[in-house]
Amino acid sequence: MPTGRKKLGELLLEKGVITEKQLQQALEEQEKTGKLLGRVLVDLGLVKDEDILAVLGAQTGMQEVDISNIEVSPQLLEKVPGPVAKAYKIVPLRMEGNTLLVAMGDPLNIQALDDLRFLLDCDVKGLISNEQAVNEAIDRLYGGEMETVEDLLKELEAEAAPLEEAEERAVEDIQALEQLAHEVPVVKLLNLVLIQAIKDKASDIHFEPFEDQFRIRYRVDGILYEMVPPPRHFALAVNTRIKVMADMDIAQRRVPQDGRIELHMGGREVDLRVSTIPTVHGESVVMRVLDKSVLMLSLEKLGFAEDDLEKTNKLISKPNGIVLVTGPTGCGKTTTLYACLRKINSPEVKIITVEDPVEYDIEGIHQVQVKQSIGLTFATTLRHILRQDPDIILVGEIRDLETAEMAIQASLTGHLVFATLHTNDSPSAITRLIDMEVEPFLISSTLEAIMSQRLVRVICKVCKEEYEPSPEELELLEMEPSEAKKHKFYRGKGCSACNNIGYMGRTGIYEILLMNEELRRAVVDKASAGEIREIALKYGMKTLRHDGLDKIFKGVTTIEEVVRETTGYV
Repeated sequence: MPTGRKKLGELLLEKGVITEKQLQQALEEQEKTGKLLGRVLVDLGLVKDEDILAVLGAQTGMQEVDISNIEVSPQLLEKVPGPVAKAYKIVPLRMEGNTLLVAMGDPLNIQALDDLRFLLDCDVKGLISNEQAVNEAIDRLYGGEMETVEDLLKELEAEAAPLEEAEERAVEDIQALEQLAHEVPVVKLLNLVLIQAIKDKASDIHFEPFEDQFRIRYRVDGILYEMVPPPRHFALAVNTRIKVMADMDIAQRRVPQDGRIELHMGGREVDLRVSTIPTVHGESVVMRVLDKSVLMLSLEKLGFAEDDLEKTNKLISKPNGIVLVTGPTGCGKTTTLYACLRKINSPEVKIITVEDPVEYDIEGIHQVQVKQSIGLTFATTLRHILRQDPDIILVGEIRDLETAEMAIQASLTGHLVFATLHTNDSPSAITRLIDMEVEPFLISSTLEAIMSQRLVRVICKVCKEEYEPSPEELELLEMEPSEAKKHKFYRGKGCSACNNIGYMGRTGIYEILLMNEELRRAVVDKASAGEIREIALKYGMKTLRHDGLDKIFKGVTTIEEVVRETTGYV
């Protein structure tokens, strides 16, 4: 939505349609239900549909349209798949030249029109309707069941031969390649894959060509799932379509490329980071799905135990020092650090980050993107950041001695520094820094805490059930049967809500090592990771396994998940 565009509530207030008190009542109800504000106001009896449409028409300059008895041609319903219509709350009406007219259930979502131009490969013009009318029309026109990727692939078998011939021509002919990317079956297939993956909250989508098959997989809660594979000859067409949407060079297939696609789907801002690499059988394409709603997670919602949350809140309030967050790729380090920054972000403090890459934009924080190719490294950027008079600095990753020394220098000059480090647990972070040849006395004098974390899947609340773990499971957990009898254990049976997986969402398990005088002396003496761990445990550090056990006993996650993420780091 363009900057400066007023929200529906403000418009209704200005026109005198509702009062401030009624708006607050509706906003509270919207928070509970997640419905559009206009629908909430109508349901509460505070306004009529025609009041909403009149205000929206004046605001957007769009015409109103009555879709109660609308008839739509089968060709148009074929062009706009049901899942696209449902995700964007639109009903296709007719084509005028190369422009598709659609009725919009959320006319203030102007960004949806840009997305639809991308997805449907034509110009799109919006007309005003309301959410209820659009939903009813979608159900009537498309039927209760929405088309899936599997349904589409069955339909596409008939069109396989001409597409295969087109692909053969497109391998050498760039014009034919571009035309291939705009073929209706290709556009439709990619749209359905994107919508299904985003609906299922996938973090990554993989398009992988092999000798005899074209595999599409997506990662949900850290686990890869395979979709029904399209015919092999769709690979070039689909990958080219992705490159067109991401504004990449479709003629270049021999070197890696990076691109970006922004969508506003189902009321969520979704940023797709696209990466291609050439393989023996064609380009492998991976889309990283960056859902900006994740950015809004507060520290309280990340899975910290009460005492760990208290420790973290004290840490982020310190005036200076270094706080390290460690763990493997994909364990949620960035989400944790962003939650910390959001908690302390205020007009009174200046925060600067240096990241590779900048994954999410955070309002009010200066974020710098590392560019190794022009010499803009973590270390050189940090050197210049210190001249910008920041209070708090985030270093995306400490990779070398120079970056570590700059982070220490920043801490010594009165800055609070957050940074990530790739180690498996908290004590190992100290020995990793010493291995980088950082002086132990500098580590000892600046390091305040190390937080190691992992992500475990959360049991689906809909199909959660109590059960008795097997002796093999208890053995993996290194727990005696007599001890197990003191606790309850849970798992998910699998249901439609969780796609029969038994899990829905993920939460963090944490190990927080707080520095004290004994630990600082051990660092100066170059103690081993094992010795540092013993001292930290003596002073109350809770290990990853211990935090995982707490979450098992509380019915948050399962034995399987905790064992998978903590074996070897008990």
